[in-house]
Amino acid sequence: MNYKMIIQMLGQVCLFEALFMILPLAVSIIYREPDGFAYLIVMVFCILFGFLSSRIKVRNKTIYGREGLVIVSLSWIILSIFGSLPFFMSGDIPHFPDALFETASGFTTTGSSILTDVEALSKTNLFWRSFTHWIGGMGVLVFILAFLPMKTGSAGMRIMRAESPGPSVSKLVPKVKTTAMILYSIYLSMTVIQIIVLLFAGTPLFDALILSFGSAGTGGFAIKNDGLASYTNLQQSIVTIAMILFGVNFNVYYLLLRKRASQAFKMTEVRVYLVIIAISILLITINVAPLFPSVYEAFHHTAFQVTSIITTTGFSTRDFNMWPPLSQTILVIIMFIGACAGSTGGGIKVSRIILLLKGVRKEILMTCHPRSVKKLKIDGHSVSHEVIRSINAFIIIYAVIFVISLLIISLDSMDLVTNFTAVAATLNNIGPGLNVVGPTGNFSSFSDLSKFVLMFDMLAGRLELMPMLILFVPSTWKK
Repeated sequence: MNYKMIIQMLGQVCLFEALFMILPLAVSIIYREPDGFAYLIVMVFCILFGFLSSRIKVRNKTIYGREGLVIVSLSWIILSIFGSLPFFMSGDIPHFPDALFETASGFTTTGSSILTDVEALSKTNLFWRSFTHWIGGMGVLVFILAFLPMKTGSAGMRIMRAESPGPSVSKLVPKVKTTAMILYSIYLSMTVIQIIVLLFAGTPLFDALILSFGSAGTGGFAIKNDGLASYTNLQQSIVTIAMILFGVNFNVYYLLLRKRASQAFKMTEVRVYLVIIAISILLITINVAPLFPSVYEAFHHTAFQVTSIITTTGFSTRDFNMWPPLSQTILVIIMFIGACAGSTGGGIKVSRIILLLKGVRKEILMTCHPRSVKKLKIDGHSVSHEVIRSINAFIIIYAVIFVISLLIISLDSMDLVTNFTAVAATLNNIGPGLNVVGPTGNFSSFSDLSKFVLMFDMLAGRLELMPMLILFVPSTWKK
């Protein structure tokens, strides 16, 4: 284990976090809020740690697979700890575990909250709270790979895979650095476009920034107690379209930029993703139509909510706790499915679901025809045994974490639906669940122990499980 290189990389992460905090500091100056001092103090600590870590003499600067995974997991933990300090120091969230929960939820683009009155927060803290979505959406280490020259060996790709959810993340071009720059360029461009479109739709600048950060990172923190209910139908529709686009595999946009549209539109995962959205909207619209004054209103809010849940954004325009059981069941199902691999969305991912179903079909056919040779294919390419093995392992580990988390938080004596959807919402990085943790509720009722369990679920879900689990393997820390 290359400890010195790990410390240096963590120092770089802290330096970039200090850089990101310049924006909320600027917001505090614009709105003349004293909370900016808390960000200034944390920035000094981050810069100091980054400077001291850079003074460590490292002879071997190569990062291999094990170090890469440890760097990813520790980076996200440190980001959350330092990022929570302004909330705690400013007094907006005086209980540190709550401040840490809110920040971890932000960076992991989960959107689950402990706040009972969001509008009581200062503009500075509201901005930072949502900006963490944008930072975490594509991943801070992908950002570092794009702009910081370093020798990572094959671990550069492992870092990118850990931060870009899904089983099919690959290099768009031969160099990892160039791939990271392409991804961030697309991400930034799409965010800016959404901000501009929202401004033309009459959205205040501050709100446009917040909504775009949440849509781009598929995070879901709102700045109003009613979520997005008070925005116009046009503004809500813009967010709906944005959420769908950010839930698409970013390889599609790269192919479109390279004028390979036919190849982009043939991607099975994207087509299945859009079909799931369409079917879910149709079924729920029919089911909830009696609750709305018109079919259009039912369709509009259903489209928003389905898109918000499947992309794991978590915004809401209506309290779907009040919807019929069929609609709630469909929403819970798509909570687990999630968005496309290589997007900013969470969940199990559509590509994994496709391959799992293809695997089941293969086993059924093999049972009927034992001597036949069947290969799993997607988009015309054979899927390797290693990919199938990793997906099977992912599902097993996912189920084990889910069950253990559910058992632990059940000690708080909440009802089963609340507990089940709380774990589903955090492990899949969605945000709201049902009942107590529904779109009009929050996670403040849970004990500190449960909050730490749910924080682990957020980080594990965002980082595809393995980077967090590897921290608990003793052999990881051997030299």
